[in-house]
Amino acid sequence: MTSTVTVRATEVVLPAAVEPSGLEVRTRDLPQPAAGQVVLRMDATGVSFAEQQMRRGKYYDQPAFPFVPGYDVVGTVTAAGPGVDAGMVGRRFAAVTKVGSWASHQLIEAADLVPVPDGMDAAAAETVVVNGITAWQMLHRIAKVRAGGTIVVLGANGGVGSTLVQLARHAGISVIGTASPRHHDAVRALGATPVDYRDPDLYARLRALAPGGVDAVFDHVGGAGLTRSWSLLRKGGTLVSYGTAATKDDEGNSQLPVLLLLARILAWNALPNGKGAHFYNFWAGRRRKAAFRQRLAEDLTQVLRLVDEGVLTPQIAARIPLAEASAALELAESRTVAGKVILVP
Repeated sequence: MTSTVTVRATEVVLPAAVEPSGLEVRTRDLPQPAAGQVVLRMDATGVSFAEQQMRRGKYYDQPAFPFVPGYDVVGTVTAAGPGVDAGMVGRRFAAVTKVGSWASHQLIEAADLVPVPDGMDAAAAETVVVNGITAWQMLHRIAKVRAGGTIVVLGANGGVGSTLVQLARHAGISVIGTASPRHHDAVRALGATPVDYRDPDLYARLRALAPGGVDAVFDHVGGAGLTRSWSLLRKGGTLVSYGTAATKDDEGNSQLPVLLLLARILAWNALPNGKGAHFYNFWAGRRRKAAFRQRLAEDLTQVLRLVDEGVLTPQIAARIPLAEASAALELAESRTVAGKVILVP
């Protein structure tokens, strides 16, 4: 049954390349859901590194300004368009949107929704949507590290990093994680051995902890340090690069750091050294929409199950109202918190 109730949505808008204080809050009436669409009321969304780059105009393929950011969302279906199962109304789902989720309500394709277990806290589920899928796919679909192996996770206190640590430990993998000293207790509590990422002898310390090399390095930093991450691998090991944080403040073409990184990875993979390098792209394969959706749903369902079973502990840095998105973005960019900053209604 199609709803005809007009929904007034509150949205946070990125008007241009601005400081966090430049975000704008607007309201608008949503159109009625079209065939295959639903209205999703936001219960929790979050601040990821993508939004931090988008507000600078530095994200690889972001839309033109102005737009509503928000990479993922957990929410409740309040209305269904033609052809959508009416039983979805009133139930909680998660979705990856890339943009658009910093809003009280949004229109979304019903096929993009993944059920959230009954009774699960929305903020807890939100912490593992993009972060959980990313960590799961990098560990299990790309690196394929087996029990008994050892990995290095750069930024082990972050949203993806803390999830990676927990997934690896659950799989019987030893973890060495970099973080600032203020987060070492938290990293240790997750089951990893912490190392100060600012230590001038960082890579020597990492090698000392795994003198035979490691099975995988997960590197979101990129830049000059990527070569040193590559050097930590044992024969048969895998480097998974999934970001270029080292170049986040660089001026110029936002695509250049990624293109240079891809060229370096291709060169390494051409060498007969028995090691592999990969650049993780969350959206790889999206042109085959049905297969992409199925893979995403399978992996997120696995991660949400582990949260529901208490295996994964969501790392929530703070819960901040949507209208205070500027403060949430500033907090996320301060690098003083562990886990994910969550926006709530």
